[in-house]
Amino acid sequence: MKQKLIQNIFLLSIGFLCPFSVLAQRVATLDECLQMALANNVRMKNAANNLEISRQGSKEAFTKYFPTLSASGGGFIADKGLLQMELGPEMQMSFMKNGVLGGVSASMPLFAGGQIINGNKLAEVNLQVNRLQYNQSENEVKLTTESYYWQVVMLKEKLNTITVVETQLANLLKDVQASVDAGVTTRNDLLQIQLRQNETESSRIQVENALMLSRQVLAQYIGEESGRIDVAFSMDKDLPEHPRELYRTPEASLVLTNEYHLLQQKLKASKLQHRMTVGKYLPTVAIGGGYMYDNLMEKDHPFWMGFATVSVPLSGWWGGSHDIKKQKLQVRNAENQLVDQSELLVIRMQQNWNDLTDAYKQIQIALRSIEQATENLRLNTDYYKAGTCTMNDLLNAQTLFQQSKDRYVESYACYEVKCREYLQTTGR
Repeated sequence: MKQKLIQNIFLLSIGFLCPFSVLAQRVATLDECLQMALANNVRMKNAANNLEISRQGSKEAFTKYFPTLSASGGGFIADKGLLQMELGPEMQMSFMKNGVLGGVSASMPLFAGGQIINGNKLAEVNLQVNRLQYNQSENEVKLTTESYYWQVVMLKEKLNTITVVETQLANLLKDVQASVDAGVTTRNDLLQIQLRQNETESSRIQVENALMLSRQVLAQYIGEESGRIDVAFSMDKDLPEHPRELYRTPEASLVLTNEYHLLQQKLKASKLQHRMTVGKYLPTVAIGGGYMYDNLMEKDHPFWMGFATVSVPLSGWWGGSHDIKKQKLQVRNAENQLVDQSELLVIRMQQNWNDLTDAYKQIQIALRSIEQATENLRLNTDYYKAGTCTMNDLLNAQTLFQQSKDRYVESYACYEVKCREYLQTTGR
């Protein structure tokens, strides 16, 4: 009676704990993982901050079009007047022993060598660069998330294969144990199976540890607060659709890529920087005015004033000519880099297409290997039962069976990642 009570308490405890263990680990699809990564990953948060920084920089540059306002004020007290006058013997006059002065002025640049206009254009270019870099961050986060996702799927499928192999070995062990007990076969075959079971158990431990770590890495990357996540996917040993529908010529894809637009913006920024450098050594013209007030003669003295300034950097042209030439060479470097990197982007697209088609072919080969390894295992099982092959041949056939299934899940995961990589490389 006491034993039955303990058993009921144990089962009740399991009943309470199971729902919590299920809730603690979230099961997510690939799309859900991608959405969580884009919302929570640190790289995306920093990219969003950089984009906002560039927006504020563009707004700051726009304020240069408006007049600059300034206010100043001051006062002084002296033991003697700052101005002394002798009107005659023993007759002196003293002025400005203390006083107050101040005012408000505004200055508006009429011409600044194009520095204000080009500065605003440069700020807009910087904003476009950060938008493109934000898109790049999105692509990199998606690609990394998908890599982590398929790593988990692959390890789960390998665990399933190990479970199948363990079942096969357990059944084989029963049959051989019965044969040993009946004196039909030697104990050596039994020991070989047990050794293979040990190897399989060791593989299970390694795969389970790798799976646990991969889940933690995925959870951390996508910002899963619980730190535990599982994926909702199961491979059905089918061949995916051929990637021919994804192909697009590199020349047509080049203008759609973030990398190409970044190179264009870099060239545009170099040209604007050159114009701003030229503008630094051109005359600047400004007008302004203000309201002033002083009380230096113990009397209020308010007044309005206007002014105009022209500044010509005469001596600056000596060093400025070299600065302008330096910026001109920077523009040429940006032009050369645009051509060179564009060619490399086209080559990269072709390479990624080759990698994608190779990954697809690897899946085809892996599926054929599974069929062949399954048939080979079946035949060797029959041959062993008929006594026409050794236990070593049977276990080797089982190893080939396990390797073929592992190769399939590895090829499938690689293919899915290569699909994402090719789409991103071609601007999609």
